Amino acid sequence: MFGRGSGVGTAAAVLALAFAFTGCGSTTDSIGYNGPEGIHLRQLPRRPVMAPFRELHTDAEIATKVSNWFTSLFHGDPNTAAIYFPIGADQANVQDILHGAQVRTEGVGLAMMIAVQLDKREEFDRLWTYATEVLEYKDAPKRGYFQSRCNEPNATTQPCDDPFGEQQMTMALIFAHDRWGSSTTIDYEKAAIGLLTVMRHKQDENGGVVDGVTDTFDAVAALPYDEPTDVAAALSSSSPSIVMPAYYDLWAYATDDPFWTRAASSSRAYWRRTAHPTTGLMPVRATFAGEPVPNWDNFLAESYRAQINMALDQIWALAEPDAWEVTEANTLLAFFTMKGINSYGATFTLDGGAIDINRDNGLIAANGVTAMIATKLDRADYIVKAWELGPPTGIPRYYSGILGLTSVLILSGLYQVW
Repeated sequence: MFGRGSGVGTAAAVLALAFAFTGCGSTTDSIGYNGPEGIHLRQLPRRPVMAPFRELHTDAEIATKVSNWFTSLFHGDPNTAAIYFPIGADQANVQDILHGAQVRTEGVGLAMMIAVQLDKREEFDRLWTYATEVLEYKDAPKRGYFQSRCNEPNATTQPCDDPFGEQQMTMALIFAHDRWGSSTTIDYEKAAIGLLTVMRHKQDENGGVVDGVTDTFDAVAALPYDEPTDVAAALSSSSPSIVMPAYYDLWAYATDDPFWTRAASSSRAYWRRTAHPTTGLMPVRATFAGEPVPNWDNFLAESYRAQINMALDQIWALAEPDAWEVTEANTLLAFFTMKGINSYGATFTLDGGAIDINRDNGLIAANGVTAMIATKLDRADYIVKAWELGPPTGIPRYYSGILGLTSVLILSGLYQVW
């Protein structure tokens, strides 16, 4: 496992080389775009957005819905509605109430994405300050990664380093830099470059695999491990819900690093290998070759995120969108229509056998986003179902809430490239 790095030398050497070229605007490296003042991120191009809610509702109705969702989840009753919790003068976290108020980088990262989309800078800064002060590892070999919690097959959770959350934080920081600049107390650009660097070059920094800690991305397959560990690397294990080709294309544009273009292409091909040919359902985890990982080989709540990632790849595409993703969206909706649009359950075997027959608002929201890019005649029915959802309350409100508000923003055309 040692020496499986990117082949560009140590992180320190790369940084030294990059700064040696300060002032040479045409020189690039694997960390960031070398602008006239050193390492910088290129401003992302704004993209036209789809907004199916606007085909059905007025701007005022949409504004009210977005406000109700945000207010409930971020500033609602902390005992029944909120998942965002301010701490002290300058911090806040997002808590999974169902699992004992656990803090996950998934929730922090998605909440940062929501905050930057809605121009909520105070909430954004509080979340990032908490992440860096409380969640970020300060000591090697994990330095620069962020502690989280991950689900286990037996319905428990355990500490982990979750690539999904760290990728959400990275994208949110790049958007924050482009939207607000980085000249104030928080240098969003520097923070984003730091995360991009650690995900690609952790082994360079550590001098190999130390205490089981690896890079986040496999340098050959250009796919993220489900956790940056030697165990996941040995299994070549990833997850359809943590690959984000829309993000990788944007990172490639911002950094001039061709690795991210390769990662985007690899991710789309990975989805093709993991999706069931009849149902379209994807497992929680699968090897790079697309084989479901034992104990993680069903369509569970974590799988919902893959559908949202796929839709974002269509609506944010910098080049020609992947036509397979439209076919996959149609396949998924056909499966759920067959199960009954008003009655399909929450989790399934990949071939469509029901596991949990209860409704899950997180899946209803994700299917609404999937319908954005579908061409089936009943796609509008799924969008209507997503509109009918309200902010969740009660103990299990975290996951359906964070996915629900994300979906509302996407369907409203308010989830944009900044």
